[in-house]
Amino acid sequence: MNWLNKLERKFGRIGVPNLMLYIVVGNLIVYLFDIFMFAKGGVTFSSYLSLNPDAVLHGQVWRLITFVFIPPETSLIWLAFVLYFYYFVGSSLESAWGSFRFTLYYLIGMIGTIIAGLFTGAGTAVYLNLSLFFAFATLFPDHQVLLFFFIPIKVKWLGLLDAVLFLITIVISPLPAKIAALVAIANYFLFFGPTFISKIKYYFQYRKTRNNFRQKMKNSPWNNR
Repeated sequence: MNWLNKLERKFGRIGVPNLMLYIVVGNLIVYLFDIFMFAKGGVTFSSYLSLNPDAVLHGQVWRLITFVFIPPETSLIWLAFVLYFYYFVGSSLESAWGSFRFTLYYLIGMIGTIIAGLFTGAGTAVYLNLSLFFAFATLFPDHQVLLFFFIPIKVKWLGLLDAVLFLITIVISPLPAKIAALVAIANYFLFFGPTFISKIKYYFQYRKTRNNFRQKMKNSPWNNR
């Protein structure tokens, strides 16, 4: 991650501490406004915040940022679980990476989602937020969490489930969802790809060294006695 180290040395102070807390609180506020406004006039607050390319081109540039505050369409109880999950994963990543790297991860994901949304006609932060879990599962694979607050399970298995959901989305969902999911995965590999490549190289180098050692031992005169 040399490029990350260089960026952090130059711009490390730009990171936003507790970024995920702001995003989670924003999601909750928008959810409550949606309930109130829909009950009053049948229009949701989210409709003024979503990543709508046509609206952006007509001057509603705030949508380039506010789309990350749109909550999932679900019940309040399930929303509480989802937002707690977002906060737990996001704050854990920030603790591991520092504010700058976590902010950069989220910012690059936002930029990718915006670019994709301008081409496909819609954009959502759902897949960006789900990709955070890939990062969390990579850093803390054996960390145990309570699924639905009572089922103990290791994070790596949830990460595998997350990967399956992404794959299903890419295969069967409409084009905007496909692109959003692919962009989120690309952001993940931008950060973790170099690490994976290094591990793969190390693995093959280890196998080569081990095989060479075994071959030398096999051909050693000591083994021919």
